[in-house]
Amino acid sequence: MSLSQTAYAKINLALHVRRRRADGYHELETLFAFVDAGDELTARPSPQDRLHVTGEFAGTLDDPFGNIVAKALSALPHGQGWDVTLDKRLPVAAGLGGGSADAGAVFRMVRDAHGLPDDWHQRAARLGADVPACVESVACIGRGTGTELEPVANDLAGAPVLLVNPRIPLPTGPVFKGWDGVDRGPMPQGNLRTIAREGRNDLEAPALALVPQIGDVLDALADSGAWLARMSGSGATCFALYDTARQRDAAKAAMPAAWWTLAGSLR
Repeated sequence: MSLSQTAYAKINLALHVRRRRADGYHELETLFAFVDAGDELTARPSPQDRLHVTGEFAGTLDDPFGNIVAKALSALPHGQGWDVTLDKRLPVAAGLGGGSADAGAVFRMVRDAHGLPDDWHQRAARLGADVPACVESVACIGRGTGTELEPVANDLAGAPVLLVNPRIPLPTGPVFKGWDGVDRGPMPQGNLRTIAREGRNDLEAPALALVPQIGDVLDALADSGAWLARMSGSGATCFALYDTARQRDAAKAAMPAAWWTLAGSLR
């Protein structure tokens, strides 16, 4: 028996930071969406859990055995053990929820093989704020720290999307620390397109202060025919949404070769 799952790249179509909480976390309102591509995971039965990391970004993981994939395996009953190969195709510390998406893929593999325990949402949230959304990997609204999920009308399924990263890692912590603490108001209501158009990313300014090259990416995407270009999460990856796949593919071809790019569609 062999199991396989794609760890779909997560993007934040909007990310509103409302306040800093007493527990040190930030109160968020975010619109999660997922791209139809990402890391790839395969799993086979094994006498004990094993994890092998391959792919372009395998070397950027400091400790593959402390990887969130290993933690996800430990968090769920899945038989005697699994031998998991993680093909790391998404950049690390990039605002794409790569590790959370990997964990979400593990949850789906366990669900397919054994079913998930009733408290799977709590187990996922303990691994990271983005993990519960990444388990289902469908567009949704996240509140609280991002773990309180609500459905949303997805009128952008299949929309062409381009992801671009200047190949500069940007850890989440310093970006949140640089947020100016100003509540700029709630996320708008409506379907995906409305919230995306009228929303914002409150972490864009502190991320730009740390990695000014994000501005170059946003400028390039804004000039590429996209109807929306924005930074995802805490950066440094930015995304652009297009009316046609031809526009997206032409934009991808025009990006500097030194940048990482991924062309896909929203799920």
